[in-house]
Amino acid sequence: MSLISLVSPLASCTNTIPKLKTHIPIPNLGVGQRVLPNLFSLALALTLTSPLPSHAIPSLNSQSPPLSLTTPFSQSKSLEVGLENGKIRPCPSINPGCISTNPKSSSFAFPWRIPANSSDDAIQKLREAILKTQKNVKFQLVEDTPDGQYLQAEIDGGFGRDVLEFLVKGDVVAYRCVATKVTYVYPFTTALGDSKGQEARLKQINYQLGWYAPSFDSME
Repeated sequence: MSLISLVSPLASCTNTIPKLKTHIPIPNLGVGQRVLPNLFSLALALTLTSPLPSHAIPSLNSQSPPLSLTTPFSQSKSLEVGLENGKIRPCPSINPGCISTNPKSSSFAFPWRIPANSSDDAIQKLREAILKTQKNVKFQLVEDTPDGQYLQAEIDGGFGRDVLEFLVKGDVVAYRCVATKVTYVYPFTTALGDSKGQEARLKQINYQLGWYAPSFDSME
């Protein structure tokens, strides 16, 4: 028997072995049914793995910036008096009831000049003129400083008490008249002032003294 005759039956037998089916039928899902579960899984994974932004979690140690409680009304409660760097202070910006010879003031007045025949005892003459022209005078301070002789007094003003301050240096008299109380009318936030009344009171003092008081009108 030949070799070819033996191989042929085996080949024929091999070709007749049935093949096993490994294909599992998958139902035909729509596009939306296949995409939505994938998107949900992706969103869930990002939520679990992504850190929250730092501003989303409040820190127990964080402190909010302090709120400013400074208002024009609260500032008006504290009035600074006395010399500043050897000079009469300017008028506070929140106090319209003020006149000062300090050039930084919005309500500016020229210093007085003492005549040559009245230069002796200038402070004493100031005291007498204030007592004669003003009401309820209370002298707070009279002292000699390296910058001149300083006098401070309280008098009745238009909306309460006013503070008078004078600095006499040679024949020049610098001064300030300022209200100790700033009046506000609700609901307006603009303070009421009595600068005209203070100007009139200072003129009374100067007229009693007879000292030279330059003004803008005298320069015309």
